[in-house]
Amino acid sequence: MRAATYHDRKDIRVEDVERNAVEDGQVRIDIDSCGICGSDLHEYTAGPIFVPGDEPHPVSQETAPIRMGHEFSGTISEVGGSVTGLEVGDAVAINPILYCGECRQCKEGNYHICDSIGFVGLSGGGGGFAESVVLDAEHAVPLGDDVPIEYGALVEPLSVALHAVRRSGLRAGDAVAVFGAGPIGLAVIQCARAAGAGSIFVSEPRDARRERAADCGATELIDPTSTDAIEHITSNTDGGVDVSFEVAGVEASFNAAVESTAPSGRTTIVSIWEEEVSTHPNNLVLGERTVTGTLAYLGGPRSDEEYGMVIDMLADGRLDPEPFITDRIGLEEIVDDGFERLIDPESDHVKILVKPNE
Repeated sequence: MRAATYHDRKDIRVEDVERNAVEDGQVRIDIDSCGICGSDLHEYTAGPIFVPGDEPHPVSQETAPIRMGHEFSGTISEVGGSVTGLEVGDAVAINPILYCGECRQCKEGNYHICDSIGFVGLSGGGGGFAESVVLDAEHAVPLGDDVPIEYGALVEPLSVALHAVRRSGLRAGDAVAVFGAGPIGLAVIQCARAAGAGSIFVSEPRDARRERAADCGATELIDPTSTDAIEHITSNTDGGVDVSFEVAGVEASFNAAVESTAPSGRTTIVSIWEEEVSTHPNNLVLGERTVTGTLAYLGGPRSDEEYGMVIDMLADGRLDPEPFITDRIGLEEIVDDGFERLIDPESDHVKILVKPNE
């Protein structure tokens, strides 16, 4: 079958790979859609980061080249022995987190910050930029009848955003600022709105992304190339927002996210970073501000885990991924029409879905 494999920085190849057999406890999933994520772009331009290089990943035991793609959905086409709760024909979203099960965090239920954290499609274990994938059944989360299968590919990034909002401590009525309106930024806006946020300020330099931010629930749009975002936000909120989210991954947005909050405000850092940033600690100390990191999500189907929450919110319309999707392409076009377009600073694209079987 055909799959996109990561060999090295700027070296992703669509090639023939072996179709894995389904073993006990596993399922085969025929891929419907797989999103190109910001993490994929980081691997393409500056990796390997999560992709294991010379040393095998401790969970997958793989090294590059690995099959890529971790935001995906599909239909179960084969079920291995001892699998319960899943049947051939079920539409599923994939929870791609790989974890050891033995470290302190895993034992405390926080497998999403496992000491050996990895992701299917980034750290080995298969990937969604392929015609099909074989995974342990625990990775397959049923979508139910009310969520279009294509939208299942957006459950992962929406769960990242929902986890970030929950980590932020956002309360109903809080004023919010979001720095960066890429796919995760847009998802944060929707999740913040669903959580009862009051005003939502969005700072984003690209015109098309600001427009999409408005579609997702932003109440005030800021172009940071022409407006001082910190001054604008603080002057329109009696000294700053209650909660801010950094979703751009650059030093200027990090500092602006912190400085746009009111004293005792809370900033949640969602981005994965390629470089260090410089900041002045007094911006935290003098206002007793708090900075919180956030990674991934709890990926199970239960209503108290982010994957289950997101699927419920997609089913009842509280979340709408359509504003994120800017194109759908075939697997063979993934580099030129996918990765290269998304890293183009002049591009208006947000989320490109790869459809391996079309």
